[in-house]
Amino acid sequence: MRRISTLLFALLLLTATVSCRHRDDYSPKPEAYLRLDMPQQSYHKVDTTALPFVFEASDEAEVHIKKDQPREKYIDLYYPRYKATAFLTYKALEPGEWHAQVDTSYKFLSQHFDFSSGVDEKQYLDPSNHIVATTYQLKGSKVASTYQFWVSDTTNHFLRGALFLDRTPNNDSLAPVLDYLQHDLRHLVESIRWRE
Repeated sequence: MRRISTLLFALLLLTATVSCRHRDDYSPKPEAYLRLDMPQQSYHKVDTTALPFVFEASDEAEVHIKKDQPREKYIDLYYPRYKATAFLTYKALEPGEWHAQVDTSYKFLSQHFDFSSGVDEKQYLDPSNHIVATTYQLKGSKVASTYQFWVSDTTNHFLRGALFLDRTPNNDSLAPVLDYLQHDLRHLVESIRWRE
């Protein structure tokens, strides 16, 4: 019995020594993110008499009209698969009010500057359809709203939008989702047509 316990102790000691020896080929592994395969983008026309404009929304998005007043509309484009919402606010412009709405949009945008490492601003003009727009893509891993925009005809209509994800910002790992959603919103901006 003593011999068996000595043999077991020696075997245990040998196993511990072999398993704890230093390996020269060890290197720490970099932090990794999930691979996300995004679906092909497809769109449908949103054409309802409740809105003074028509646009194309992603087939991935649910369109919810939250407030329907004659001069003001709140529309949510909810992406259940990504737990993301594009909040849209429409205002019917009073004469001379366009600049004030642009300023208000910029104030909302500037609330994210402290967390941003930069802003990619692009203008979009479509004179034949009376469209003037500016899109803002905010860079940085901790930005809550990575994409905002406004679209107007400068006299009668003003639409503002902001994209938010319902999760703690870590935009490095969410890059494929953000790229996908931002592409959808750029398409929305380019597809808007005002009702006359």
